[in-house]
This record gives sequence, structure tokens and C-alpha cells, in this order.
Amino acid sequence: MGSMTAVPREREPLPPLGEWTVSDLVDQPDNGLRYELLDGQMLVTPAPAPMHQLVVGELFVLLRAASPRRYRALMAPVDWQPDPHTSLQPDLLVVAVDDIGDKNVSAPLALAVEVLSPSTRRTDRLLKRSRYEDGGVGAYWIVDPTGPSIEALVLVDGVYEREASATGDETVTIGHPFPVTLRPADLIRR
Repeated sequence: MGSMTAVPREREPLPPLGEWTVSDLVDQPDNGLRYELLDGQMLVTPAPAPMHQLVVGELFVLLRAASPRRYRALMAPVDWQPDPHTSLQPDLLVVAVDDIGDKNVSAPLALAVEVLSPSTRRTDRLLKRSRYEDGGVGAYWIVDPTGPSIEALVLVDGVYEREASATGDETVTIGHPFPVTLRPADLIRR
């Protein structure tokens, strides 16, 4: 058996740190990973686990049922691209019908929802929260399936304030972007 020598492929050089743009996303492989940009920094995360997707599905059904006609609830992967250096894919988003583009959404979202995973917990709680806040996203929900819990934030004068939170069997009604009543425990039902 002969030995094989790996021959390096010719590749375009990677952009310098912090200089990725949305046009660079087109060249990323279709390999099951999620590629996002946060102020020019590439974020790469693994495919979500089944429990994560079950929670996303339950939340989607709730949001879709409660949504007024002028809004639509969408599930990832849908790119929110407010500028050439940012392309985020919230697990769920609510957007005004008139703001839905052919390939992405660039207008501020009415709601971004992130369901925490071990690989995204810090990014969702800190980096994405800050970017959604800076981008004028009207409400941000952080859902933790391990609690289970939900924290609902609403944008007030450019800063997120806690609107509501609940854990386990507690029932909570969240008012933004429209009223939704839920129990975190119901999101993880099997």
C-alpha cells in the first residue's frame, strides 16, 4: 500500500479578523454548520440538537397563532442583515410583512428569539443581545430548555429592559411585540 500525500488546495486568503462581509457568506460550505457574522466576526456553530428544535417548533406555533396579520413569524435559517458586516440567524424572528426581503431581512426585527444551547449560551446572552439592542430589534426572548425558562426583554429608549420572565410551570404573558401567554415547561413536552 502506497502512502498518500495531501496536496494543499489553492484558496483565496481569509479576510483579516473583523473584516468578513455578508458577501463572504456565499463561499461557506453547505456542511450543516451555521455561519453568521457579528460586526465582521465569523461565528460558526454546530447544527442544533433535537431538544433545541422541539422548543423552537413549540415557540413557532405559539407565535404564529398569536401574530397579528401585519407580522410573520419565521424560523432559522433566515438572515437578518442590518449592515454589510452583520448577518445573524435568530432561532425565531418576528418581522413586519412589508420588511421581508427576497433573500433576507434588513429592517429592525419586531422580535428575535434565541434558544440556548451549550455552544451558543454565551454568544446569545452577551454578543447577540448587544447586537440586537444596537440594531433596534424591538424585543428579544432568551429561552433556556434546561430550566426550562424564558426571559423577555423589550427595547426602551435604545436599551433592553426585562419585560417578563418565567421558569418551569409558571405561566407568563409577554406583551411585545404582541401578547403571548406560555409556560416554559410546555416548550419541552415530549
